[in-house]
Amino acid sequence: MGNYRNLTADEIVQLKAQMCTAADWAQIEVAEGFDADYVHYARFSGFVRIGTFSKEFELAGGMRKHSGIYHATLHNVALGDNCCIENVKNYIANYTVGDDTFIENVDIILTDGVSTFGNGVEVSVLNETGGREVMIYDRLSAQQAYVMALYRHRPELIARMREMIGGYVESVSSSVGMIGSHVMIADAGYIKNVNIGDYCKIEGTARLKNGSINSNAEAPVHIGVGVIGDDFIISSGSSVEDGVTFSRCFIGQACRLGHTYSATDSLFFSNCQGENGEACAIFAGPFTVTHHKSTLLIAGMFSFMNAGSGSNQSNHMYKLGPIHQGIMERGAKTSSDSYILWPAKIGAFSLVMGRHVTHQDTSDLPFSYLIEQQSTSYLIPGVNLKSVGTIRDAKKWPRRDKRTDPDILDCINYNLLSPFTIQKMLKGRQILRDLRRISGETSETYSYQSAKIKNTSLRNGIRFYDMAINKFLGNSLIKRLEGMDFATDGEIRERMRPDCRAGEGQWVDVSGMIAPKREVDRLLDDVESGLVATMDEFHARFHDMHSMYYDYEWTWAYSQIAGFYGIDPENITSGDIVRIVEQWKDAVVGLDKLVYEDARKEFSLSSMTGFGADGDRIQRLQDFEEVRGGQFDSNPFVVETLEHMRVKTSLGDELIGRMQNVRR
Repeated sequence: MGNYRNLTADEIVQLKAQMCTAADWAQIEVAEGFDADYVHYARFSGFVRIGTFSKEFELAGGMRKHSGIYHATLHNVALGDNCCIENVKNYIANYTVGDDTFIENVDIILTDGVSTFGNGVEVSVLNETGGREVMIYDRLSAQQAYVMALYRHRPELIARMREMIGGYVESVSSSVGMIGSHVMIADAGYIKNVNIGDYCKIEGTARLKNGSINSNAEAPVHIGVGVIGDDFIISSGSSVEDGVTFSRCFIGQACRLGHTYSATDSLFFSNCQGENGEACAIFAGPFTVTHHKSTLLIAGMFSFMNAGSGSNQSNHMYKLGPIHQGIMERGAKTSSDSYILWPAKIGAFSLVMGRHVTHQDTSDLPFSYLIEQQSTSYLIPGVNLKSVGTIRDAKKWPRRDKRTDPDILDCINYNLLSPFTIQKMLKGRQILRDLRRISGETSETYSYQSAKIKNTSLRNGIRFYDMAINKFLGNSLIKRLEGMDFATDGEIRERMRPDCRAGEGQWVDVSGMIAPKREVDRLLDDVESGLVATMDEFHARFHDMHSMYYDYEWTWAYSQIAGFYGIDPENITSGDIVRIVEQWKDAVVGLDKLVYEDARKEFSLSSMTGFGADGDRIQRLQDFEEVRGGQFDSNPFVVETLEHMRVKTSLGDELIGRMQNVRR
């Protein structure tokens, strides 16, 4: 936008001849280079500022339209250069519009009074009746929301967070809305009190009210046909399509909602996908996915989760109302037609099958199956560690991160094995041993919480957890010692000593970010004391913590060596390292072989049922190979698993070779 001036007398005459009217022509300013030829059937009131019209828009199908104002009413509107405003049924009021923006066939776009554009809306997440409200704002992260929702035992912290968010809300409050540059709004209905970022596309949308769409050039947002949204924030790179309805929601970066999905009082963070089903009062951490029409997610906290068709939960027992909540820790899944009665807590990377009405808490037994047989809940500990699906999921999540905005909001750790999950396995292993000791080794079943564990499942669970713990601690040790030659045991001990103390003790999963609880608490203490004074500082501290993950991880792993291996790391020798690495090799190869055998099931004769429908066995096999990619041993995942075994074995052998050169 350049310099502005009032209309000349000749321009006013021309505009009147082109069926334009104004409440006060003196209230209209135009840019140098303004051309009245491109303004027809326009009505102006209040203060109006108009840029130049030197550009044509090329639309789908090759149609071209010149920038200008045609059949539109503008009230208190400032237009940038090269905008096309055409066929506004009612009017556009109280908006600043950026350059190169195209608005056509809309009903009404207005800002009415002073608006916060969705910032400061309180979302009653997890508990429908209130008590865990999260104040949403433009830069809300999964970590900030997690603290605000779950740390209600620290009222001073919550008060400080509300105060900091309130300061941001006040800073963006305005009686004038913003529509950015290179925006397209076409065939839309009612848009009121909505800020719209650069490069956003709004096509066929029914209603948007009180929200912000934080689109930008690097990560545009698309809002599609029939969408209805009230009291919301939509983050960069997201799309909301095909009749989605949502109210009091935060939609994070690179989310996808479509196919008539419905959501109220819910938070969706990075890379979530919702289609066909319904969400109510959910905290959907990164990579929460639900695709099925009959699936209801309600009053739960999820992340890296995939909901099967017909999945359902209940958050009340017809007593005091919908006051209950549940947590499914990272990577947990539900099978088709599963049901969980909240309150319940499902351990990380676990699978829920069947109907469970006894308030399960399996958080200390991760990577488990929770299945129902004849109205009884059975727990199979650790079995998901050998599932090809679990490994496939862990590899696909980083590839499916669709965030293109350089300003990343959520901190996401993709590690399958981490101090967070390994600390639970250490505890789970002890729980299983205690059950066996107390109830006897020959018991057919063991009772844990409200579930049953079969004898074989208990023994296998201990074995699976041992293998995973060996794998994690060995990984950390090998990474710490890689690429270095050591002459003495003293040099090994010196290298193994952690670079920082932070990392010891309990670890937590803060909705996608894995971190030591002490470091999280230290940050929250600084918020309470005022050392962290803004949400931007809060955001930056989480990112700093996230960047230190591997330093913290080694500190924790170092602290576990004595307890798990019975070796004081301050007196460790090269011989001890060799024994640890040998156990690590057995664990890595052993788990890979279990995954390999699990993958083989996908190529069994029973898996070929339905292939080669009208042929004999040979034709069925040929059809299967054409569709599923040939023989088992040539499957890309299988090849990758075999290569992983080879590489890891070589890595262990290389370190053992270096240890053998250390002077005893």
